[in-house]
Amino acid sequence: MKTAAARVLTIVAAIALLIAAQIAPRPLAAAPSSGFTPVQLYELRISYLRLSEDFYQKIDTQALLDGAYQKLSDDLEHQGIAHAALHKPHAANNDRTDRNAFVDEAESALALGGSKLSSTQIAYDAISGLFGAVKDRYTVFLNPKEYAAMEQGLTGGDGFGGVGLVIGLETTGAKRALVEWVAQGGPADRAGIQSGDVIAAVNGTPTDGLQIKAVSSMLRGDAGTVVRLGIERNGESLGEPLSITRREIHTPSVFAKMLPNKVAFIAITIFGQTTSDELSDALTKFEKNGAQAYILDLRDNGGGYLDSAIDVSSKFIAQGPIVKVTERAGNYKQYDADNDAINPKPLVVLVNGNTASASEITSGAIQDRGVGTLIGTRTFGKGVVQSIYPLPDGSAIKITTARYYTPRGRDINTVGIQPDIVAEENTSPIPGDPSKDAQLQTALTFLSQKVARSASR
Repeated sequence: MKTAAARVLTIVAAIALLIAAQIAPRPLAAAPSSGFTPVQLYELRISYLRLSEDFYQKIDTQALLDGAYQKLSDDLEHQGIAHAALHKPHAANNDRTDRNAFVDEAESALALGGSKLSSTQIAYDAISGLFGAVKDRYTVFLNPKEYAAMEQGLTGGDGFGGVGLVIGLETTGAKRALVEWVAQGGPADRAGIQSGDVIAAVNGTPTDGLQIKAVSSMLRGDAGTVVRLGIERNGESLGEPLSITRREIHTPSVFAKMLPNKVAFIAITIFGQTTSDELSDALTKFEKNGAQAYILDLRDNGGGYLDSAIDVSSKFIAQGPIVKVTERAGNYKQYDADNDAINPKPLVVLVNGNTASASEITSGAIQDRGVGTLIGTRTFGKGVVQSIYPLPDGSAIKITTARYYTPRGRDINTVGIQPDIVAEENTSPIPGDPSKDAQLQTALTFLSQKVARSASR
């Protein structure tokens, strides 16, 4: 399997991590008269440079300068500061000159509003105005808090002490805690807890009538501490409570369970940093347990890393193209399967209107290569690629840098992918529960017929 280092870390839907030192020279020293710090000046300059050079479409330079001017003017006006003296440059259509003009705009605003607005705020707003001018919803400036939140979603967060369970409540009876998902390889998984088990008690306290939040709080604790769970399965107690040692848990991106008739159900919530490894663990376990068919649930998956989408696709596509990418300069790149696919089995991919970006890459590849059947509703239609450039102060800029196409060359941007079998979602479905998920039930019916036909040959 290829590692992340083997490919350019480009993000689809959300993020691709590039090292700041790789994208530009070291920050230039500030001019003595500047109110900005050297780092702020660097961030202003590199933001303009990366946007003007890397955005996937030709840019109107004057529009960039006007966007920054309008944003800074609005900021000054909001603070009750007359902005008539704010420097409004005209594009010279020379990269260096226009970049300097953008910095001059920001310095002019700082000179006028520095008593009420910090240099950080003015620098951030100048970059935000610049990026807003291209009118691309995916090309944005991210302040440190926003960038940290994005990274957390793709890396699984900072972790917490727990047992690796996602719980709900019984729909009937005492409304006790019900295990909905078990994190692959986590403490609960190693203890033998399964989806569908009832947690009757936590450390001797019955869960009857307790809210999910209360039970979750009881399950969490410092890594290394022990929690004792009374478990019932199919209405029968498993006997003495299970003693489980908590460990640091990162939010998983893969949730897996075996459904009746050996149909393995795998839901991927995001194409993150650990998704490929999580999926490999789940597939290994399912293969050992004799899975006869697979359902890959990509509904409401908004995307993630391109590398992750290629790795996931490669688990089901043995070889050949996964996705094709073209950049503004006309550079073309085809990404192929990693040659580590599982043995072919009947496969369904569940999709809906929120299946986007990286999840559309996987869906489109599986459909184009004929290794699976898409069931659900038309996907979102995000066929563009973003790259993110971290900045020294913890902020970042995210830029649409390319378009992608399915293996057969389909451009799905704004169009989406039409599933092979259309199945509408029911109200408030519970993923992984066929009795409360109409699309999942359609997938199971389709697979049972497919497996039956294969067995009769």
